[in-house]
Amino acid sequence: MESAAQRANPDHSMKRSHKAAATLFRPLGAPPRGKSRAAADDNPALQAIWHIVCAIPRGRVSTYGAVARAAGLPGRARQAGLALRVAPRAMQLPWHRVVGAGGRIVFPASSPAHREQTRRLRAEGVPVKAGRVAASALTDLETL
Repeated sequence: MESAAQRANPDHSMKRSHKAAATLFRPLGAPPRGKSRAAADDNPALQAIWHIVCAIPRGRVSTYGAVARAAGLPGRARQAGLALRVAPRAMQLPWHRVVGAGGRIVFPASSPAHREQTRRLRAEGVPVKAGRVAASALTDLETL
C-alpha cells in the first residue's frame, strides 16, 4: 500500500532504492556500517565462506548459493555476498569467481564492479557474454 509521502513524492521510493544500492555495493573490504572489522574476522560463518571461495580454482566460478551450501550454510547466499564485501583486502580473496544464480554477474552492468569482475574472469579464460558466464565454467564445490 502506498503511503501519503510516496503519493506526494513519486521519487521517494527511488531515493530509498539508491540508498540501498549504495549500501549493497560497498567497496570490497569495507566493513558494513556500524560493524567493526574485528567482528567480521571473528565470525566462523564468514571464515567458512572465505575458505570455500579460496578453494574455487582459477578459470572456474561458483554461485553465492553454492558457496553458502559448501560452507555449511544452506539458504544463505546473501551471507556469502556479505562475507565477500567485508573480507579484509589483505586476504586477496578471488571474489570475482563468485556469481549469481545461473552464472549472472550481480553488479549493475554499467558499474565499475561489473566491469572489473568481467575483466578478471576473462583474464582467467572464463567466457563472459551479456553479463553471464558460460555454464561450462561453473564448478561443483562438492567435489573440491
